[in-house]
Amino acid sequence: MKATRLSDHPKKMTTSHAKGWLADFLILAAIWGSSFLFMRVAALELGALPTAAIRVAIASVFLLPLMLAKGHWGELRQHWKPVLFVGVLNSGIPFALYSFAVMHITTGFSSILNATVPLFGALVAWVWLGDKPSLSRTVGLAIGFGGVVLLAGGQASFKPNASGIAPAWAVLACLAATTCYALAASFTKKHIPSLPPLVTATGSQIGATLALALPALWFRPDHWPSASAWGALLVVGVLCTGVAYILYFKLIENSGPARALTVTFLVPVFAIAYGVLFLGETVTAWMLLCGAVILAGTALSSGLVKLPGR
Repeated sequence: MKATRLSDHPKKMTTSHAKGWLADFLILAAIWGSSFLFMRVAALELGALPTAAIRVAIASVFLLPLMLAKGHWGELRQHWKPVLFVGVLNSGIPFALYSFAVMHITTGFSSILNATVPLFGALVAWVWLGDKPSLSRTVGLAIGFGGVVLLAGGQASFKPNASGIAPAWAVLACLAATTCYALAASFTKKHIPSLPPLVTATGSQIGATLALALPALWFRPDHWPSASAWGALLVVGVLCTGVAYILYFKLIENSGPARALTVTFLVPVFAIAYGVLFLGETVTAWMLLCGAVILAGTALSSGLVKLPGR
């Protein structure tokens, strides 16, 4: 989802641009943080696969007219195969896995695990593309994955909870989703030419919709969902996916991918806050400590922070 070909060097921003960037940054973090809440509301009634399928379908309907208005249809038609395939990796599978996870572990816990995307991205790029990390990034990988082990170790019991599902399966689902994001980023870098971000975003949502349509139909609920579930789906599809993509790519364009990537660190803050306020979730000191370790490792592994002299 996060792969792009725009320059890694942020543009020099004026004071007004800096204020605009900060506003977009905070809004995007707040939107993406809320996606875990809305996924949970919808998934508890519809199930994981229908929730993910309807989410990407709504996002496709929202993004397609925007892409057509920009005159990018020819580019999508020329490169539709890899773009639609990457949508399965960067949206279809991860959205289904997270929809499953938030039904069985807290949304705050899920969001912290989601923040490990840059860790898995660096690891996959190293193994697949031969992009060997520096010493600073290698230390970051070790710290970040150590934080994941500490966090998951205290929560990942294989004993079924009240829902009948062991929390460990939800944790593994989150980590599998982050691995899919990482694979999608490396696949994009290797197999997809430089395309306008709106083309990749729209095509990927269409690809995810096509991939999830039949499984979602097979696992459809046996009752008509409530208005609150449909409302949650509408919000997560339009706001948390469609609008969020536009804001994210705007951030990249104005400040570069490296700076835009820092939104990853703020998303769990909002997700945890929403979980506490609206779902009555509990946040432990251990969860916050492990989350801080994971974010520190992520900052190093993504190159946003470097060790002295490294």
